[in-house]
Amino acid sequence: MSGAALSSLQVQMTLSRKMEIIADNLANMSTPGFKAEMLAIIPDSDGTAPSDKRFAVPLGIVRDTREGNLSQTGNALDLAIQGKGFFQVELPTGETAYTRDGTFQLDANGQIVTHEGYKVLPGITVSSDAIDITINASGQVLMKIEGQVSLSTAGQLQIASFPNDAGLEAIGGNLYTETPASGNGATAVPGSTGFGSILQGFLETSNVNAVEEISNLISAQRAYEMNSKVIQTADEMMGTLTSLR
Repeated sequence: MSGAALSSLQVQMTLSRKMEIIADNLANMSTPGFKAEMLAIIPDSDGTAPSDKRFAVPLGIVRDTREGNLSQTGNALDLAIQGKGFFQVELPTGETAYTRDGTFQLDANGQIVTHEGYKVLPGITVSSDAIDITINASGQVLMKIEGQVSLSTAGQLQIASFPNDAGLEAIGGNLYTETPASGNGATAVPGSTGFGSILQGFLETSNVNAVEEISNLISAQRAYEMNSKVIQTADEMMGTLTSLR
């Protein structure tokens, strides 16, 4: 294969990866708390973006950490974080993962868990006698027990914050784990200095911009098709030159 064809093949691989990322973003448009991703590219020697992005070298995947909008659900166990922070989740391995998706529920034992059944840390169990649950802005979980006037405390949620949210590693299922790039996580009661507060009965929506993503997908698909023709033409020319020797 010629040098031009090899260069075009590299571009083709980059475009293919870009389309995969865009497709994943679009597939998660309705996923609460989902953060869109994109390919980062190596800048030119002067630090600016390459003038021709078709031949840009991918540096890796970067995440858009901006908050999504708030959607009211009315569900007592749907929670949104207004501001900085992540809910903490215990994986089956015992490792702690982090998420902005506050779609929670109660398991058979009355414990607050994610929609996948993972325990929401630090681990809060709601009594089977509770007829209502209130979770205030500071993450305190309160229960209304039938026949009792005052509310009972079930537990206290804590959220985690990182120096660099974009450095967290996505592990699937809208979950992230800590990495050296994210820095060490700190935990605190919601509403503490530097930490967001809790809003009950709401979910944070995905921050995917559908119009922008579809536009980028169309552009990438067109570039992919054009580049395929370049590879095909280069191979045909190389074959012609070889047959003339």
